[in-house]
Amino acid sequence: MALANIKDIFNKMSEVFDPGAAQGLNVVFQFEITGDDGGNWNIVVKDGTCEVFEGSHDEPTVTLTMSAETWLSMINQEINGMQAFMDGRLKAAGDIMLAQRVEQLFPL
Repeated sequence: MALANIKDIFNKMSEVFDPGAAQGLNVVFQFEITGDDGGNWNIVVKDGTCEVFEGSHDEPTVTLTMSAETWLSMINQEINGMQAFMDGRLKAAGDIMLAQRVEQLFPL
């Protein structure tokens, strides 16, 4: 079943979080989702735990900006993050290598 609600996806991310994939990480992922149903969320990963917050973080480690349509396509495995980045649909700022860890940390 395809996920279709941005807020529901971020609420689910703490449930699917894989603490084993987060060993040694102390990062903040900032998501800026544009368009209808968009918004800002940040996920703090520290000491094998994660917390999801609606809104912007003052000091994110990496910021990912994309449309709601692109985020939904990535979550529903219609495109991958690298493809979206190369196509210009996903923009990353900060430690962009961490962006590649999102799929490992949050297997939706």
